[in-house]
Amino acid sequence: MRRNRVDLLCISAHPDDAEWGCGGTLRLHVLKGHRVGMVDLSKGERGTRGSPEVREEEAQQAMRVLGALFRENMGFSDAFLGSLSEQEKLSLVDVIRKYEPRVVITNPPEDRHPDHGDSFHEVQRACFLAGLSKIQTNYPPYRPQALYSYMQTTYLKPDLLVDISPVWEDKMKLLRCFKSQFHNPKSQEPHTFISSPEFFPFVEARAREMGRWAEVKYAEGFLSYKPIIVPNLLSISVKDDS
Repeated sequence: MRRNRVDLLCISAHPDDAEWGCGGTLRLHVLKGHRVGMVDLSKGERGTRGSPEVREEEAQQAMRVLGALFRENMGFSDAFLGSLSEQEKLSLVDVIRKYEPRVVITNPPEDRHPDHGDSFHEVQRACFLAGLSKIQTNYPPYRPQALYSYMQTTYLKPDLLVDISPVWEDKMKLLRCFKSQFHNPKSQEPHTFISSPEFFPFVEARAREMGRWAEVKYAEGFLSYKPIIVPNLLSISVKDDS
């Protein structure tokens, strides 16, 4: 096995997206001994609050709390992730080939922030292109086994649920690493949707909603972009609706 190969690679539009959308799932996999890596496409430099330097410091702190092996930033232009150049697209392909993840997780295909949907489409494209032998980059062709997207603001019906009840407090610690972005009563920066006092209750409500479906306390939902293969029908965990 190559030393830099990971089981799960999370590629997100901005620092803090991953913690919001799938921080519990990432932490759960780390605790189970899986190799987890993180890539942010932009530095969030056009966000209302914080600065690229502050956000990078927060992102690295969250990475340490999570226990991920690494966190890289591609340095693409924040707010313009739907306009990547060919070279930028190829650099994203190269990251996927470099780390050979079994699973890639990314932003939802549609959401309040346009960068989130754009990020999904760029990552989906890169996962496919990474497997094409005639596309030349620094690493050989490789295609991940699966691509999943998490949820953020917009509700999307999930294809699968992950029970994050055992790591719920860890997820909240991850979110609190981003003091410049999420609710911080000591901050004097302008008000935003995610800095409001209602934001953390919203995140909890979504996790409780997903958990209700799974009959657990908290869960994170994901969308899948190809059929999920199971050994047999009796191996599927389905809760009784009665």
